[in-house]
Amino acid sequence: MRNSLVPRWLLLGFCPGLVSVSLGAQTLLVANQGDSTMSVVDPVSARQVAVVAEGTPGVHGHEIGVSADGHIAFMPIYGSTGVGKPGIDGHEMLVIDVPSRKIVGHVDFGRGVRPHLAVLDPASGLLYVTTELDKTVTVVDPKTWKIVGTVPTGAEQSHMLALSHDGRRGYTANVGPGTVSVLDMVGRKTVAVIPVSGEVQRISISNDDKWVFTSDMTKPQLAAIDTVTNKVKTWVALPGTGYGTAATADGRWLLVAVPSKNQVAVVDLKSMVVVRGIDVPATPQEILIRPDGKVAYVSCNTSGKVAAIDLTRWDVQSVIVAGKGADGLAWAK
Repeated sequence: MRNSLVPRWLLLGFCPGLVSVSLGAQTLLVANQGDSTMSVVDPVSARQVAVVAEGTPGVHGHEIGVSADGHIAFMPIYGSTGVGKPGIDGHEMLVIDVPSRKIVGHVDFGRGVRPHLAVLDPASGLLYVTTELDKTVTVVDPKTWKIVGTVPTGAEQSHMLALSHDGRRGYTANVGPGTVSVLDMVGRKTVAVIPVSGEVQRISISNDDKWVFTSDMTKPQLAAIDTVTNKVKTWVALPGTGYGTAATADGRWLLVAVPSKNQVAVVDLKSMVVVRGIDVPATPQEILIRPDGKVAYVSCNTSGKVAAIDLTRWDVQSVIVAGKGADGLAWAK
């Protein structure tokens, strides 16, 4: 089932899905790889209201993390290229004050480590940053901006990270090796490295922490890993090769970006079957579920846009113009 790209709000002349929710000063942040910027988006008007230039010539960020109060954004500067490709290796992370829209600090990793994704753990208050070339996840104190430790992943190209909701387990998608590392975030050690495929991309965890999902880049399928056995338990057939994933707030559905089809596939987590597809702009990458659970934001890389999907009606309610190469998403204040 394919839904029209024509937003309902254009047909009706207003956007009920957005104006019915009071979002206050909350903002959507978008990392734009193509022009080395961060977009600040007003989710009520669905418009970009500011742009923050990274100011890092030759290299750029891919992803964004946010502090607990939503006021500080952390953007690791990955480098000049994609995962596993030759290029300049990034060595720092920008610290951005969201309200003032200014870069206020830097975390320097001391050498080129290709820092990629920053994830805040609400349980411990620590910030974790994947540092690929060191085969680690680096631990940062988000209040002092100091490096306080590392967690070894036991694998190359540990690109993305998902955390269990209690913060005790971490899971990295190791792209080129096609594996997933299971990490003890408290003991700061590798628990297991799970073989998945010839190549994988992106990673997410179910709301009940029972499943970890990563996309097989060699076949149109999604791996569902049982977090008790640390093995792939089942495969979910997709309409095309998948990419980023995110579970809805109620835990019933998993949204999967399918770049080759310009679609978001919706998986029923009870049956592990795709039950619908939603058309979005070209090359969907990452999916972020809004905190109120009503909207999913999908970055669409080659189009430089973000699609806002109404999770009640399962259609695109607005298309937001961001920057060139829109990729990483985060929710801030």
